[in-house]
Amino acid sequence: MIPGIEVEVDWKAVVVLAAAPLQVVSSAAVGGGFGRARAIVNLHVPKNHPCDDPAGDVARFCRARGIPEPYVGLLTSAWTAKASLVTETANGVTVLAVATVGLGNPVEAGRSPVAAWQPSTINTIVVLDADPWPEALVNLVITATECKTLALVSAGIRSPAGTLASGTSTDAVVMAATGRGERHRFGGPASDLGWVVARAVRSAVEDGIGRWKVENG
Repeated sequence: MIPGIEVEVDWKAVVVLAAAPLQVVSSAAVGGGFGRARAIVNLHVPKNHPCDDPAGDVARFCRARGIPEPYVGLLTSAWTAKASLVTETANGVTVLAVATVGLGNPVEAGRSPVAAWQPSTINTIVVLDADPWPEALVNLVITATECKTLALVSAGIRSPAGTLASGTSTDAVVMAATGRGERHRFGGPASDLGWVVARAVRSAVEDGIGRWKVENG
């Protein structure tokens, strides 16, 4: 595990807590974009949840749990208690990837029709004990997304049209860094930082897909 980082996993949420603020870039429904966060919350909600006030949903949960601000918040209808956690260390960098996977609405990006927004079904949280440039963090989001899609293709997950799925209609990703250690300018899959992130994310998503397939036939 990464010093100063705690992960709480139960039926209500996955919560990543940091002793010091993390540098973050994310597509999160709450606190998305570039920023800093003391906590990352992946909150479980029912599949029919209206998603009309994600900020309120996450705020109420954080108040009840005493979770510090600032935070980043995600919603998911996948079972958070079954989150996949993978830690990888290489090239002097330790990375933690946490993925919750539900595959009820797989899509092929660019071909599947526009769908109504719903709780995200593949949420990927990545914490790296490193000091990336902002552009490297963005590059890492691309690297993580490539790994998610490769995991889906390798598992043979298909859209309702029968084509290979690139994701689900509402996937989200959070990339967070402690800011410690060597400065990294690049986050692509062939870089020191991107390579270890790719290994962690690929393993976490593959594990989540495997669990979902076992439970859903």
